[in-house]
Amino acid sequence: MKAVVINKYGGNDVVEVKEMPRPAPGPDEVLIRVRAASVNPIDWKMRQGMFRGMLGEVFPIALGRECSGEVIETGIAVKLFKKGDEVVGVPKMGRLGSFAEYVAAPEQAVFPKPKNISFEEAATLPIAALTALRALRDAGEIKTGMQVLLVGAAGGVGHFAVQVAKVFGAGVTAVCKGANADFVKGLGADKVIDYTKENFTKGNEKYDIIFDAVAKHHFDECKNVLTPKGVYVSTLQISGHLAEGGKQARMVSGGPTAEDMAWMKARIEEGKIRVAIGKVYALENAREALAESETEQARGKIVLKAA
Repeated sequence: MKAVVINKYGGNDVVEVKEMPRPAPGPDEVLIRVRAASVNPIDWKMRQGMFRGMLGEVFPIALGRECSGEVIETGIAVKLFKKGDEVVGVPKMGRLGSFAEYVAAPEQAVFPKPKNISFEEAATLPIAALTALRALRDAGEIKTGMQVLLVGAAGGVGHFAVQVAKVFGAGVTAVCKGANADFVKGLGADKVIDYTKENFTKGNEKYDIIFDAVAKHHFDECKNVLTPKGVYVSTLQISGHLAEGGKQARMVSGGPTAEDMAWMKARIEEGKIRVAIGKVYALENAREALAESETEQARGKIVLKAA
């Protein structure tokens, strides 16, 4: 089968599409014929070597962390899925990744695909969509009537966060390029701040939650525009101060769960949340897809089409 791999850490020049053995599912694993795989910042950070302590130096290392497709085989202990089921899944870190024609994933990291969206759209849910949900619901403790500011609102995680915040009944201020203003307003944003013209950290508005979906700011920068008990949420490890008075800084934590995926699946099937695909690349063009993701300027999600 074809898979996107690296044989050393580095830039996009180390990325290649290579013939690899098709994985065999373990007793508690599901083998998925990949139809589409979503590109996330973790993919090019893995390529760069930021996770070398976890992944080691044994190559080739296959890239890709989330996908959608059809079940073609199940391990003997798998009870929730059968051959032919349409699913989304997250392979184990260190195993063959989702940028491939086939991938094995643990049963607990495989979920039914929403019925009303494409495989390309469904491939974006386990990481990007659920990161947005956990950031606002769990780390931010979002409630109806809160004011939420979203940094990177037009991006892969951010565009989901706009919609999740509206589902919870919050007011949303989106921070993005001016060219993306109509896009984020179409997702439900109430206000838009063009970061090329205005620095929200110097403004007079106060927010109950600031979710920095692209990890461009720090708590110390944002605390002055938080309400007295406001929360700053980041997708990356937070350094420096974690609290000042009643204000706090928190990191998104945890991985995809069946309960969270069921919540997201229901909202998608109800039409309350939609997936915005910025561009779809062929598996063979993974280098170009990773390069676009690395600019951190993409609108919506970048997806690789495997079949």
